[in-house]
Amino acid sequence: MRDEYLKEANKIITDPNILINVVSRRVKQLKGDRQPLVESLEKLELEDIALLEIIKGKISYELYTPEA
Repeated sequence: MRDEYLKEANKIITDPNILINVVSRRVKQLKGDRQPLVESLEKLELEDIALLEIIKGKISYELYTPEA
């Protein structure tokens, strides 16, 4: 995982636990049949693709808050 991508994505999703969850879910999708939402001229690991998608605003997240 590229440190510079992690630092940039952490500026967008500031909670490390949420960032880890978003990246891991996206990696699972990429391992399946989903295509990357960003293009790169170099070969990237799936984690780096997910981070780059966050940085470029291609994916977002929503927190689930159960109603009382």
